[in-house]
Amino acid sequence: MTTTLELRAPAPATSTAGTAGITALTALAPAVWGTTYLVTTELLPPGHPLFAGLLRALPAGLLLLLVLRRLPTGVWWWRSLALGALNIGLFFPLLFVAAERLPGGVAATVGAVQPLLVIGLALPLLRERPTAARVGWAVAGAGGVALVVLGPDARLDPVGLLAGLGGALSMAAGVVLTRRWGRPEGVGSGVLVSWLLTAGGVVLLPTTFLVEGAPPAIDGAAAGGYLWLGAVGGLAAYLLWFRGLGSLPVVATALLGLLSPVVAAGLGWLLLGQALGPVQLAGFGLALAAILGGQLARR
Repeated sequence: MTTTLELRAPAPATSTAGTAGITALTALAPAVWGTTYLVTTELLPPGHPLFAGLLRALPAGLLLLLVLRRLPTGVWWWRSLALGALNIGLFFPLLFVAAERLPGGVAATVGAVQPLLVIGLALPLLRERPTAARVGWAVAGAGGVALVVLGPDARLDPVGLLAGLGGALSMAAGVVLTRRWGRPEGVGSGVLVSWLLTAGGVVLLPTTFLVEGAPPAIDGAAAGGYLWLGAVGGLAAYLLWFRGLGSLPVVATALLGLLSPVVAAGLGWLLLGQALGPVQLAGFGLALAAILGGQLARR
C-alpha cells in the first residue's frame, strides 16, 4: 500500500502478538453478526427486518455522537454519508431482499463472495495487489460457506441474486473506501463509527417506514432482541470492526466476515436442532481454514 493512503490510518500493529490480538477482537464483530438470524427469527416480530436494521444503527450512532460530541467537517460530511450508506444504509435493505427471495443458504453463499470483491476493488483503490494465497483462501472460504449452508432445495431467483450481489458489493466498497480514506487527523475510531452509524441509520429511516410502515408491537422478548442487536451487534461490533479495518490488511479483514454465516449455521445446529452432516462439517473446516490462512498469508 502506498504511503499516501496510510497517512490518516492508525499505525499497524508492530508485533505478531499485537496483530493477533487486533485480529481476534475484529473477528468478534462478524461472529456477533452471525447471531442476527437466530435473534430475528426467535425473538423479533416477523415482517420488520428493516426496522431491526434501523435500531441496530441509528440509536447507537446517536448515543456515540452525544457522548463524543464531535461532528464531521469539510469533506467528511459527504464521506461519512457515503461510508454509512455503503456499510449499513444500502447494505441492509439489499441483504433483506436477498434473504426474502432466496433460501438462506443461497443468500449466505452469495454474500460469501465479498472477500473476492474486496480483492478486486483493493487493486485500483488501494493499489494493493492480491496475492495468489489470499485469492485462493477467498475462493476456498466461499466454497466452505456453500458446503455449510446450501441445501438440496436451493433455488435461484434473479432479483434475489442481484440483491445479494449488490449487498456484497456495497459492503466490499465500504470496506475498501474506509481503508482508503482513513479518518481525519485527531479523530478516533469511536468518532468515525458514530458518524457512520448515524449516517447509515439516517439512510435507513425513510426506507424502513416506506416499506414496512408503522413499527411493530414490542414485547419483552423483542425488546431484549433489539437491545442485543443495537448494543452488541451495532455499537460494540462496529467499534471493533472499524478499528480492525484501520490496522489490518483489507483482504484479511474481509475474510473474517466469513465467520458470520458459519456462526449462524453453528447456532442453528446448537440451539435450533438443525442437522449438520459430514458435508456441512467439511465446509466448516474449509471456511475456518480459509479465515485462518487469510490472516497468515503475507505479501
